[in-house]
Amino acid sequence: MRRKYIFFTLVVAVSLALSTPAVSAQTGQLFGEVMLKQADGTTVPVVGATIDVFRMDLSGKYQTKTDKKGKFIFAGLPFVGTYVIAASAPNARPDIVGDVKAGREVNYKLTLAPGDGKRLTEAEAKAVTRPASGGGEESAEDRKKRLELEAKNTEITASNEKNTKINETVSRTFKAGNEALKLKRYDDAITQYSEGLAADAEQPALLTNKSVATRARGVERYNAAITSTDEAAKASGLEAAKKDFKDAAEASSKAVELIKAQTSPADATAQASYTQNKYFAFAARAEAMRLLVSKVDPSQADAGLLAFQEYLAIETAPELKTKGQIDVAQMLLDAGASDKAYAEFQKILAVSPDSVDAMLGAGLALFQSGDKTKFQEAANYLQRFVEKAPETHKLRASAKDALDYLKSAENVKPQKTITTGGRRRG
Repeated sequence: MRRKYIFFTLVVAVSLALSTPAVSAQTGQLFGEVMLKQADGTTVPVVGATIDVFRMDLSGKYQTKTDKKGKFIFAGLPFVGTYVIAASAPNARPDIVGDVKAGREVNYKLTLAPGDGKRLTEAEAKAVTRPASGGGEESAEDRKKRLELEAKNTEITASNEKNTKINETVSRTFKAGNEALKLKRYDDAITQYSEGLAADAEQPALLTNKSVATRARGVERYNAAITSTDEAAKASGLEAAKKDFKDAAEASSKAVELIKAQTSPADATAQASYTQNKYFAFAARAEAMRLLVSKVDPSQADAGLLAFQEYLAIETAPELKTKGQIDVAQMLLDAGASDKAYAEFQKILAVSPDSVDAMLGAGLALFQSGDKTKFQEAANYLQRFVEKAPETHKLRASAKDALDYLKSAENVKPQKTITTGGRRRG
């Protein structure tokens, strides 16, 4: 056994010895180093840079990485080949050197500049080369291609840097704005969201939250104005509030437009984020339009109705859906669109015949129409509201006043039985 083991070892050794001269005769080393040029003009070795070597005359590709000194080496490449070396690294612009031969004992040097980390494809590397050190003059065509690639890489780098700054600004202002919004510091929140939108005007989440903050500030201003005893302050406060309501409607409407233009993503996580952003944008727009129509511009009633219809189509919470239905009907009533308001209140009563808010709204819509042929039905709804609504209802007194007017001025007395949603109720 021992003699057999020694014989096997000797055979292997002889085989290696015989094959070595043949390899040496047909291949040679290819080596070099990669440096990164810094802002002050100095260079430092690039550790772990990707080195791609492409054969120009035939199909062939070789790859390695630089060591801790930025150096690389290929132990044996065919002598007969002509190569191009491409170096790339994260956060750097690639560099290439062409007209390279193996076994020439040339230290090929490549210098990277800050960039986007692009790695050249074989086609790109072969299309644009510069001669190796001492390897002849660069042709006019090669120079043109190289300069075009360098310009493109510079443009890509600048664009990536710009996008990075934009993303950082959007993320920072969104977070800071949300924190201010939670604390009801509406001015600060609006300032943060506006800064983010100045960096990127097409951010639905920023637009939605800016709408929410602006609307909340408008409500504060409106409530302060109507309780003010200073007429000048009241007028000024109301104007400021109305502007906030208008701005809130514009911001949320733009958010909805942007989301509608997006394609629903296939990825589950991205889909959940998209759905959430869509919901909040639609809800914010509906509420902003309610205030715009009710307090600023009644002519926008149809736009407000559409905003609510689209919001209610995606609302899944029953209590919020009911509130939204009441809100849109009341908005139409505030805008003087009596017939449309009545139609919306009827939809509610068809599903919830004991809704006191819908009873009141339907009665007021009929009363507001001014059509005396509808006063009897108006009185019926108002009377039913008075009977059903709690004593603490904030509009109970208004309903009684309207009912008293109908009784005294129009000689209309409520009937005990009214028709609601196609059914008679006692």
